[in-house]
Amino acid sequence: MKKYIAVLIVFSFLILLPMACAEAKGLGDAMGNLQQAAGDTGLESNLTSSVGTIIKIALGTLGTVFLILMVYAGYLWMTAAGDEKKTTKAKDIIKAAVIGLVITVSAYAITSFVTTKIAGGSSAASEAGASN
Repeated sequence: MKKYIAVLIVFSFLILLPMACAEAKGLGDAMGNLQQAAGDTGLESNLTSSVGTIIKIALGTLGTVFLILMVYAGYLWMTAAGDEKKTTKAKDIIKAAVIGLVITVSAYAITSFVTTKIAGGSSAASEAGASN
Protein backbone atom coordinates (compact mmCIF):
# COMPACT_ATOMS: atom_id res chain seq x y z
CA MET A 1 0.00 0.00 0.00
CA LYS A 2 2.84 2.38 0.84
CA LYS A 3 4.35 1.62 -2.55
CA TYR A 4 1.19 2.78 -4.35
CA ILE A 5 1.01 5.96 -2.30
CA ALA A 6 4.65 6.73 -3.11
CA VAL A 7 4.02 6.14 -6.82
CA LEU A 8 0.92 8.36 -6.67
CA ILE A 9 2.87 11.17 -5.01
CA VAL A 10 5.72 10.95 -7.53
CA PHE A 11 3.25 10.81 -10.41
CA SER A 12 1.33 13.82 -9.11
CA PHE A 13 4.58 15.77 -8.85
CA LEU A 14 5.48 14.81 -12.41
CA ILE A 15 2.08 16.00 -13.66
CA LEU A 16 1.18 18.88 -11.36
CA LEU A 17 4.58 20.52 -11.02
CA PRO A 18 5.06 21.25 -14.75
CA MET A 19 1.48 22.52 -14.95
CA ALA A 20 2.05 24.84 -12.00
CA CYS A 21 5.32 26.09 -13.49
CA ALA A 22 3.68 26.71 -16.85
CA GLU A 23 0.90 28.67 -15.18
CA ALA A 24 3.43 30.66 -13.16
CA LYS A 25 5.40 31.54 -16.29
CA GLY A 26 2.25 32.77 -17.98
CA LEU A 27 2.34 30.61 -21.10
CA GLY A 28 -0.93 32.04 -22.30
CA ASP A 29 0.31 32.35 -25.87
CA ALA A 30 0.02 28.62 -26.55
CA MET A 31 -1.83 29.17 -29.83
CA GLY A 32 0.92 31.49 -31.04
CA ASN A 33 3.50 28.85 -30.20
CA LEU A 34 1.50 26.26 -32.14
CA GLN A 35 1.24 28.60 -35.14
CA GLN A 36 5.01 29.09 -35.04
CA ALA A 37 5.59 25.33 -34.85
CA ALA A 38 3.25 24.78 -37.81
CA GLY A 39 5.12 27.42 -39.78
CA ASP A 40 8.43 25.76 -39.02
CA THR A 41 7.21 22.47 -40.50
CA GLY A 42 6.15 24.14 -43.74
CA LEU A 43 2.46 23.46 -43.14
CA GLU A 44 -0.18 26.12 -43.14
CA SER A 45 -2.47 26.96 -40.26
CA ASN A 46 -5.65 25.92 -42.09
CA LEU A 47 -6.55 22.34 -42.84
CA THR A 48 -7.07 22.61 -46.61
CA SER A 49 -3.60 24.03 -47.25
CA SER A 50 -1.98 21.42 -45.01
CA VAL A 51 -3.79 18.55 -46.72
CA GLY A 52 -2.91 20.00 -50.14
CA THR A 53 0.76 20.23 -49.18
CA ILE A 54 0.81 16.64 -47.93
CA ILE A 55 -0.91 15.37 -51.09
CA LYS A 56 1.52 17.28 -53.31
CA ILE A 57 4.45 15.72 -51.47
CA ALA A 58 2.95 12.24 -51.87
CA LEU A 59 2.30 12.78 -55.59
CA GLY A 60 5.83 14.11 -56.04
CA THR A 61 7.16 10.95 -54.45
CA LEU A 62 5.09 8.89 -56.87
CA GLY A 63 6.61 10.86 -59.74
CA THR A 64 10.06 9.94 -58.44
CA VAL A 65 9.02 6.27 -58.34
CA PHE A 66 7.92 6.60 -61.98
CA LEU A 67 11.32 7.96 -62.95
CA ILE A 68 13.11 5.14 -61.16
CA LEU A 69 10.90 2.53 -62.86
CA MET A 70 11.53 4.05 -66.28
CA VAL A 71 15.30 4.07 -65.75
CA TYR A 72 15.19 0.46 -64.52
CA ALA A 73 13.07 -0.66 -67.50
CA GLY A 74 15.36 1.16 -69.90
CA TYR A 75 18.38 -0.52 -68.33
CA LEU A 76 16.69 -3.92 -68.63
CA TRP A 77 15.84 -3.30 -72.26
CA MET A 78 19.32 -2.08 -73.18
CA THR A 79 21.03 -5.00 -71.46
CA ALA A 80 18.60 -7.63 -72.81
CA ALA A 81 21.00 -8.55 -75.61
CA GLY A 82 18.24 -10.09 -77.66
CA ASP A 83 16.65 -12.01 -74.76
CA GLU A 84 12.92 -11.88 -75.47
CA LYS A 85 11.96 -12.40 -71.80
CA LYS A 86 13.93 -9.39 -70.61
CA THR A 87 12.60 -7.22 -73.43
CA THR A 88 9.02 -8.23 -72.67
CA LYS A 89 9.59 -7.57 -68.96
CA ALA A 90 11.01 -4.12 -69.72
CA LYS A 91 8.06 -3.29 -72.00
CA ASP A 92 5.61 -4.41 -69.29
CA ILE A 93 7.36 -2.25 -66.69
CA ILE A 94 7.24 0.76 -69.03
CA LYS A 95 3.52 0.22 -69.71
CA ALA A 96 2.77 -0.11 -66.00
CA ALA A 97 4.86 2.98 -65.19
CA VAL A 98 3.09 5.06 -67.84
CA ILE A 99 -0.32 3.93 -66.57
CA GLY A 100 0.80 4.82 -63.05
CA LEU A 101 1.95 8.24 -64.25
CA VAL A 102 -1.42 8.88 -65.91
CA ILE A 103 -3.19 7.92 -62.68
CA THR A 104 -0.84 10.13 -60.66
CA VAL A 105 -1.33 13.16 -62.93
CA SER A 106 -5.09 12.60 -62.87
CA ALA A 107 -5.04 12.38 -59.07
CA TYR A 108 -3.05 15.62 -58.91
CA ALA A 109 -5.50 17.37 -61.24
CA ILE A 110 -8.51 16.17 -59.24
CA THR A 111 -6.86 17.11 -55.94
CA SER A 112 -5.93 20.55 -57.22
CA PHE A 113 -9.47 21.12 -58.51
CA VAL A 114 -11.14 19.98 -55.29
CA THR A 115 -8.72 21.89 -53.04
CA THR A 116 -9.25 25.06 -55.07
CA LYS A 117 -13.02 24.69 -54.92
CA ILE A 118 -12.99 24.03 -51.15
CA ALA A 119 -10.66 26.94 -50.46
CA GLY A 120 -12.59 29.18 -52.86
CA GLY A 121 -15.93 28.18 -51.35
CA SER A 122 -14.78 28.87 -47.78
CA SER A 123 -13.35 32.28 -48.67
CA ALA A 124 -16.49 33.23 -50.58
CA ALA A 125 -18.62 32.19 -47.60
CA SER A 126 -16.48 34.23 -45.21
CA GLU A 127 -16.68 37.28 -47.48
CA ALA A 128 -20.46 36.94 -47.68
CA GLY A 129 -20.64 36.69 -43.89
CA ALA A 130 -18.39 39.74 -43.47
CA SER A 131 -20.53 41.89 -45.75
CA ASN A 132 -23.75 41.11 -43.80
